[in-house]
Amino acid sequence: MLYKWLFTFSDQFQIFNLFQYITFRSFLAFFTSFFVCLLLGHFFIKKLTDFGEKINTDSPNSHQKKRGTPTMGGGFMLLSLFTVCLLWIDLSQSLVLASLFTIYSFAFVGLWDDLLKFKHSNFKGIKVRWRLLIEFTLSSLVLSYLNYKGYISTELYVPFFKNVSFDLGGSYILFGAFVITGCANAVNLTDGLDGLAIFPVMICSLTLFILSYLAGHSKIANYLNIPFILGAGELSPLLAGVIACCLGFLWFNSYPAQVFMGDVGSLGLGSFLGITAVLTKNEFLLILFGGIFVVEALSVIFQVFSYKLLGKRIFKMAPLHHHFELKGLEESKIIVRFWIVSILLAVLSLAALKIR
Repeated sequence: MLYKWLFTFSDQFQIFNLFQYITFRSFLAFFTSFFVCLLLGHFFIKKLTDFGEKINTDSPNSHQKKRGTPTMGGGFMLLSLFTVCLLWIDLSQSLVLASLFTIYSFAFVGLWDDLLKFKHSNFKGIKVRWRLLIEFTLSSLVLSYLNYKGYISTELYVPFFKNVSFDLGGSYILFGAFVITGCANAVNLTDGLDGLAIFPVMICSLTLFILSYLAGHSKIANYLNIPFILGAGELSPLLAGVIACCLGFLWFNSYPAQVFMGDVGSLGLGSFLGITAVLTKNEFLLILFGGIFVVEALSVIFQVFSYKLLGKRIFKMAPLHHHFELKGLEESKIIVRFWIVSILLAVLSLAALKIR
């Protein structure tokens, strides 16, 4: 934590007082993460050429040209974030440590999944039920510890309504674990077109950046009538780092993609959105500003149930972005329109701060 060492010089040099401010460290975290991600990206893409993407034969024909594109690029994103943590984040904060444990443990599961795909030369990795069980267990362990230590409550707050909340008690752990695991896999399902998932992740992180800063400021939280959460403010520099590493990755992942983030990136970043929403008591609001991921996941669920129960498909192909591809929309148009919807949902969700 370089900033703490620099702050010790504040008695001699007044400018070092800036390091006590979350906003200033968020600024530093953003630019550090972005430029480190760019530097690592150029290096890692060359090294990842042996790990080309495996394309499902059931995917649209246009995807076959993507075969062999380097994947597992989420690894250099998370390395850039790790650099930010060493420099500008207070690693003594329990909420920060819980978030980091979640993102890196899910990323490890994703890395394992990616490596299995290359080992067996197909698009299948860990069996879905085992992967979900591992992810749910990891989430439950983190939330159980935080609840035991008193760092999180078991209350659920309903957005857009004033003073509406209810206590789930012990079952909150299971609910929170479901939110984290569901969010991770929803992002994973969305990651199917160049830049399609990474931009909404960035927008969701920006939304959570605002929400976490407000929730960690007692006076603002009281004014807005939102729950004050001790230590939530320190999530802001971490979220700034995530936003910037997403932006840096988009530099390479924009159409036509030079690299894909793989499961190591999608599961890691998705779990991070989930755990941050839980820690800041925005579990329900996540459904709104993460609406792109929710719809993509639901399209898969509905497609599977419809086919198994009725023998009919609702969509031409699931997830939803494949449906639009098969309807004739160009990939770049689908991507940008999903981005636009993501921005609109984020703005709408922030209205919950005043509409209550």
